[in-house]
Amino acid sequence: MLEIVIVMFVVLFAFLAGGLWIGWTLAVTGTVLLAVFRDIPLDKLLAQYAWNILTTQELLALPLFIVMGEILFRTRLSQSLFSGLTPWAALLPGRLLHVNVIGCSIFAAISGSSAATTQVVGRISLSELTKRGYSKDVAVGSLAGAGTLGFLIPPSNILIIYGVLGDVSIAKLFTAGFIPGFLLAASFMAWIMVHTALRPGLVPQAERRVRVASAAEFAASIRALGPIVFLILCVLGSIYGGLATPSEAAAVGVLGALVVAGLQGELKGGALRAIAFGSVQTCAMIALIVLGASILGSAAAFLGIPAAVANFVSSLGLSPLMLIAALIVFYLILGCFLDGFSMIVMTLPIVMPIVKAAGFEPIWFGIFLVLVVEMSQITPPVGFNLFVIQGLTEDGLGYIAKVTLPYLLIMALFTMAIAIIPDIALWLPRYLSS
Repeated sequence: MLEIVIVMFVVLFAFLAGGLWIGWTLAVTGTVLLAVFRDIPLDKLLAQYAWNILTTQELLALPLFIVMGEILFRTRLSQSLFSGLTPWAALLPGRLLHVNVIGCSIFAAISGSSAATTQVVGRISLSELTKRGYSKDVAVGSLAGAGTLGFLIPPSNILIIYGVLGDVSIAKLFTAGFIPGFLLAASFMAWIMVHTALRPGLVPQAERRVRVASAAEFAASIRALGPIVFLILCVLGSIYGGLATPSEAAAVGVLGALVVAGLQGELKGGALRAIAFGSVQTCAMIALIVLGASILGSAAAFLGIPAAVANFVSSLGLSPLMLIAALIVFYLILGCFLDGFSMIVMTLPIVMPIVKAAGFEPIWFGIFLVLVVEMSQITPPVGFNLFVIQGLTEDGLGYIAKVTLPYLLIMALFTMAIAIIPDIALWLPRYLSS
């Protein structure tokens, strides 16, 4: 078994170091393992793997949410979010610095993507906050941290991938993400309140006093948030109202996004062409990664690698909390080199048996895994959200990582809290299923 594991890692890292796409790397590694250690008809087996994984019904929601995100990226939702949230955020200590966190939480309930959430919210909020005299450090840091909520608050693309590969109910995963997602957002907001209380200069002098908006301003803010509420009702309302499955709700969301974009006049010219090309490119990339992971995972399972690794870890006698701490460190190190999707699809076939053997719930582990992947999104050198913000601000990666550090620490503490109190993630799914 040791020689099989050695060959797997040598081939895997050799191709990664050679610059081969992650999807092809995973697929080739699995194929080499089967070719070297088993005498089986690979052509028929690989074709069957490809057909089985790419025609999974639950996976249908993923391209639909990607299309929805591409449509929304070309609308004026970012302006609507900022103007709609301004009167409400002004009531809190820290004032408009909360717009990033609240805006990301709301948009996460539409897009399912961390990068899309960060980009859409940050496109307006960063320039507006700095123009009004708010601390750029807090504006950039809070956007990087809160942008990761796109992975946790449903509908989440990465939870769909986890559910398909781990054979876990996607609807239950979505339900489990609600409380942790909004508690994490509340933790970010609490830090902003504490930080601005300790350093009042982070908020401009003119806006330090609480100002209650007029009734007309609140009415205007509700109108501005109307399209966003409409889209949330389309997606989450159809799921939890019992009207649609997650896949069907994604289709409803695409229709709702088209309605919003059409009413805003954003579907003119080459917009539909850009939406189509952007969606196809993203879907093709993710499909290749998922297919490669399926091939490698099936090859590893066929050769008994997950069972062997699970037995080895069990023999170490680690307590559940020590195992979780080890997994956090493992994924943070891995996140320095790989994106979130790649991390999950590469490791899930091996890690899942270990987690189940330790007695952890697969639904809870899905939320835990997403939290760790969220941390990797703001961990250099391959923190994807850091690159998104760098594209918005043109600041150095080191500066962005430095101002994001408090939010990374909050996420790490919150992840440990989820490990100690798993009911934070499991209570709502159990309550709704009882």
